[in-house]
Amino acid sequence: MNAVLELHDVHKLFGDNHVLKGVDLEIATHEVVVLIGASGSGKSTLMRTINLIERVDDGRIVLSGDDITDPAADVDKVRARIGVVFQHFNLFPHMKVIDNVTLAARKVHGMDPAEAKAKGVDLLTRFGLGDKVDEYPDRLSGGQQQRVAIVRAILTDPELLLLDEITSALDPMLVGEVLDLVRSLKDQGSTILMATHEMSFARSVADRVVFMHQGRILEQGPPEEIFGSPREAATQEFLARVTHR
Repeated sequence: MNAVLELHDVHKLFGDNHVLKGVDLEIATHEVVVLIGASGSGKSTLMRTINLIERVDDGRIVLSGDDITDPAADVDKVRARIGVVFQHFNLFPHMKVIDNVTLAARKVHGMDPAEAKAKGVDLLTRFGLGDKVDEYPDRLSGGQQQRVAIVRAILTDPELLLLDEITSALDPMLVGEVLDLVRSLKDQGSTILMATHEMSFARSVADRVVFMHQGRILEQGPPEEIFGSPREAATQEFLARVTHR
């Protein structure tokens, strides 16, 4: 299958802090890749470089054949091709759910407002939020707000969906409903790169699990391989710590 995303020897420094140390990664169309690793291992920074929030110091990032780290690349056009959901929902509190969901489609992608609204209502309904279309975000639970943020990210059919610790700010009782939505996106063929601390979810939904350690990809493979028989001592230590609490 064609590669949607390619990272070639990606480095990122913040002053003297070398956060990404030569990351190589490739994600195929319709593949779900889950990043795991301790806090500070570089997962979120990697996500931010892919969305050009942070510029790499060395290496290349290629999106569907286009080198998006080329200084001549149009940042806004690149971001319009990628759907992003962070751990904090970042919904506009003064706008109704449907307006939050359709804003980028209308303003960035130039979608007809009526078409955007119809698609937004359809997606919200499909994911159990049909009765929240005209609510304001503060009337929703955290899990509902995060589902709205995901609907907003997928409304424009992005080539790649980045999900960065999307359940870490949620009450544990609400985590399941958000992860169920991610499962449905996988079933629909979305291409997803996701960072999570939910190991059981990573094990059940990922096509490939990537373990990051101190700014590098230490090992990667199918979930049954990484969770069942990890090769690296650091991977074994991390999984022992997070799966036997």
